[in-house]
Amino acid sequence: MGTIKRGSTAAALAGAVLLATGCAFDGADGTVGDANEAGTTGPLADFTAQELDWEACESGLEGAECAVFEVPLDYGEPDGARIEIAVKRLPAKGDDVIGSLVLNPGGPGGSGFDYVDQTAYAVSDDVRERFDVVGFDPRGVGRSTPLTCMDATELDEFLGMDVDSEDGDANLAEITDEGVAEMSESGRAFVEACEAHSPELMLHMGTADVAKDMDVLRALLGDERLTYLGASYGTHIGAQYADQFPDRVRALVLDGAVDPSMDQLELSVDQATGFEIALTAFVEDCLTLTDCPLGGSGDGVDDGIAALNAFLEDAGEDPLANSADDREVNRTRAGLGVLAALYTDAWWPRVREALTDAMDDGDGTGLILLGDDLYSRSDTAVYENSTAALIAVNCSDLPSPRDVEAYAEAAVEAAEESPNFGPGLAWGALPCAYWPQEAVAPGGALDAAGADPIMVVGTTRDSATPYAWAVALAEQLDSGFLVTRDGDGHTGYRMGDACVDTMVDEYLIDLAVPVDGMACA
Repeated sequence: MGTIKRGSTAAALAGAVLLATGCAFDGADGTVGDANEAGTTGPLADFTAQELDWEACESGLEGAECAVFEVPLDYGEPDGARIEIAVKRLPAKGDDVIGSLVLNPGGPGGSGFDYVDQTAYAVSDDVRERFDVVGFDPRGVGRSTPLTCMDATELDEFLGMDVDSEDGDANLAEITDEGVAEMSESGRAFVEACEAHSPELMLHMGTADVAKDMDVLRALLGDERLTYLGASYGTHIGAQYADQFPDRVRALVLDGAVDPSMDQLELSVDQATGFEIALTAFVEDCLTLTDCPLGGSGDGVDDGIAALNAFLEDAGEDPLANSADDREVNRTRAGLGVLAALYTDAWWPRVREALTDAMDDGDGTGLILLGDDLYSRSDTAVYENSTAALIAVNCSDLPSPRDVEAYAEAAVEAAEESPNFGPGLAWGALPCAYWPQEAVAPGGALDAAGADPIMVVGTTRDSATPYAWAVALAEQLDSGFLVTRDGDGHTGYRMGDACVDTMVDEYLIDLAVPVDGMACA
C-alpha cells in the first residue's frame, strides 16, 4: 500500500444541482386533468377547487403575499394522504398584467418561496410590470411539508467526513478499503435516517411529482397556461412539466440546464468538467492580482491549481483553526469553501480572502463560513432540509448502481478528465445505492411533444451545469431553442449580459422566439 492521504467526500453533494427524469402519468393515474378552472371534474377536482387564501407574509419582501395549498402525497392515490405546499406571490407592478410567472432557483432543495424576495435580482423591471412573481417550496422543502433525515449535528459529520486515499491521491480516484467501507456506512446511514423520520414522503420526492404540484398551482393561480423561469435544477422541473403537460405551456425559460438523458453517475461525473473549467477561470483571475494566495503573475494556471491542492492536502493532515465554532476545518470543509467560488465570480474576492487567511495564518474560519453559505447552514432547519431534499430528489429521479464497485470505477474514470472534482462527485452519488427501489423513477430524454417554443439558456463556462447540457436539452425538446451566453458563472439570465436579458424578457412578455442557437458575447 502506498502513501495514505485524507480525501474529500462532500464536494459532490454541494455541487449536485442535477438530475434526470421521472415517469409521466395520465388520467386516473395522476394527471391533474383539465384544471384550468376551479371545480373541474376528475381525480384531482378537490385539489384544483382549493382557493389560495393570500395573506401578508410574516417576513420577507414588503408587499408579498403568502398562502398554502394541498396536493396528494401519491398522485397514484389522490384520495390518500395529503401534503402542504407553501407559496409566495409578489403582485405585478403594472396594470396590464399577463398572468403569473412561477420561479424556481434550483437545488434540488432550493426555496422558490424565499426566491420571490430576490425578485429585483431574479427578473427585470419590464417583467415585474407584467407578471405576478410566484415561488413555491417544492414538496419536502422548507415551509412545505418537510422531508426530515439527519439533524444538523449529524449532517455536519456527514458532509465533513474525510476518508483515506492511496498513493498520495487526495482526490479520491483510489481510496483504501477502509475508506470505501466508511463512505458506504455513511451513505447507508443517511438513507436510514430518512426512513426513520419520513418513510412515506421519501418515496414521493421525484421531480415528476413536483411538476404535477406545479400544475395544481397553475390552476389555483387562474392561469390557463404556465409561464415559468427555472434555474439549474429548476430547468428539470420545467422540462418535466412540459413533457407531462405540453398543452399548458405558455413560455418556459430553462436557464443553466440539466440534461435528462444521462444516468446518475454520468451526470455526477460530467458535472465535474464544469467545475474544472470554473476552477481554471478562478485561478487565472487570481494570478493577475498582486495579492493572489495561489501565486504570482509569473505562475501558470497549473502552478496555481497545484498550490491549491497542496494546501488542501495539508489541511487534511493538519486541520485549520476555526473561530466560528468547534468544527474541524479539514480538507473536506476547506474544499467546500473553495467550491463556493465556482458557482459565481461574485464570490471570487471573498474566496481569495479566505484562502489568504488560511494559507498565510492557518485560519480556516472564512472557508468554513463559505461552505456554510453554500449549504444555507446559517439556518440549521433549512440546512437539514435542503440537504435532505437534494439527496432525495437526485436519488429518486434516476436509477443508480447498487454495486459500490461501480462508484469506484466511475471515480477512476472521472479522474482522467476532471482530476480535481470528478472522483469526489462520483463518490458523492453513493447514498443513491441505498435509496428504496420503489421510489426511483426510470430515466430518459424528455421531448415535450406538442409544447409551444421553450427557451433553453446555456453559459459557455457554467460551473455547475456544463454548457453541453443546455445544448443537449434544447435538442431533446421538440420545440426547444438555445440561447448562449459566453461567460463565467452559473446560469445566464440577469448575469450582466444585456443581450441574453433582452431575449429572455421579450420571450416571456411577447413570446418572441430568436433564431435557434443565438449567441450573446
